[in-house]
Amino acid sequence: MPSQIVVNPITRLEGHGKISIFLDDEGDVKRAYFQVPELRGFENFLVGRQAEDAPQITSRICGVCPTAHHMAATKALDDLYRVDPPPAAKAIREMLYNVFMLEDHALHLFFLGGPDFVVGPTAPKADRNVLGVIQKVGLEIGKRVIAMRKDLRGIIQEIGGKVIHPVFGLPGGIAKGVTEDARNRFKEIADRGLDFALFCEKLVEDVVLGNPEYVKAITSDAYTHRTYYMGLVDGHNHGNFYDGQIRVVSPTGSEVLRFPGRDYLQHLAEHAEPWTYVKFPYLKKFGWKGFVDGEGSGVYSVAPLARLNVADGMATPRAAELYEKFFAALGGKPVHHTLANHWARVIEIVYAAERFRELVNDPVLTDPTIRVLPTETPKEGIGVVEAPRGVLIHHYTSDARGVLTSANLIVATQHNSARIAMSVDKAARSMIHKGVVDDGILNQVEMAFRAYDPCHACATHSLPGHMPLWVKIHDSDGKVVQEIRRDG
Repeated sequence: MPSQIVVNPITRLEGHGKISIFLDDEGDVKRAYFQVPELRGFENFLVGRQAEDAPQITSRICGVCPTAHHMAATKALDDLYRVDPPPAAKAIREMLYNVFMLEDHALHLFFLGGPDFVVGPTAPKADRNVLGVIQKVGLEIGKRVIAMRKDLRGIIQEIGGKVIHPVFGLPGGIAKGVTEDARNRFKEIADRGLDFALFCEKLVEDVVLGNPEYVKAITSDAYTHRTYYMGLVDGHNHGNFYDGQIRVVSPTGSEVLRFPGRDYLQHLAEHAEPWTYVKFPYLKKFGWKGFVDGEGSGVYSVAPLARLNVADGMATPRAAELYEKFFAALGGKPVHHTLANHWARVIEIVYAAERFRELVNDPVLTDPTIRVLPTETPKEGIGVVEAPRGVLIHHYTSDARGVLTSANLIVATQHNSARIAMSVDKAARSMIHKGVVDDGILNQVEMAFRAYDPCHACATHSLPGHMPLWVKIHDSDGKVVQEIRRDG
């Protein structure tokens, strides 16, 4: 009987990670660790660079959510230079951001998390991917998904300059406006986008919620944690991806905190463990009590489920209906079932599509005034958006020349890191007994992290300890002239 099970690498996420499961003499789980063995040093890369470089540098952190980092960095520059973008710039930014959210959520639904449900959690691993999804739902649907993502990414490229690493965000505005011709083309895509969003929601209802075994898994204790939840809300406590205040609700659903992004350091702190390069944020009000849930613990969560839990409703009509249906079906607010993130995600797909269509029809969108030039001396700036995976915070300080002197990034997967670790441990304890384990069981353990759509390329910026390092320096002929080595 094995004493340890290692899943390395884990799959269908952005970044790298592994799961180490330790068994007792009876073959039951003593502890499962979710480990992230990579390091990205973007906070240090930013120091000494011009502040205007930040939106381009930080978008390189991740190839899946570069638009989120670009937008958070751009908003941080607005704050750094104390400049308020004109209405057209704000409308174009938010429209583009909802296009991105629609496209990115669809990526997770069909490529990353969806295969566990559409194909099945215990299906052969060779089938648990987008090709297996297409085989299950049909080639025509597969073509529709690809075509829709192509159209949405085309808008990002046209407005943002690049589809992967946008270049349009500037302090006080944007680099390129929207013409009437472009608006008319975007309107057609917006209409198709809403049809696509409603199709996605119907697919989840039919395939996932229509399967009693899947519903049983979603609502099972194996995938349930009663934590705090955090997300951006507008003045009506409706969720908003681009702007708003940060709201935190308790495991019983009551509001415990509401604050502007600039005040995040008053309310959030980070804990480090020696077995991973991801840090664990927690609520200062309750302190770090370890990897436990409940009202006495400072552990909280972000992501689609958290956003629905902190909101009092959705700001668009069809999403508002689905919001009510979601909580009615799952027993009221807040919902604590981790796998319910997938249903929450398709509700957000509908919201993003509806908001895209609202903004593309806003008359201000084609106003030629798209930037207010900064005049203030820069000092400190904080920008906050909702990345697909949850709250994203960029915090910069600079000298009077606009050269960055410090940078702090707290990304969604960091906010979720404690709950992800708890989710993997609990799923492993629930699934593995008497040493009996197979690929299907291990995939059900992986499903515990996959529901958060984690991005560990984004989340690992700092070291809690030492990292093994081996550097070889070659001369012009390729000969090794020096070796520098550190073992742990």
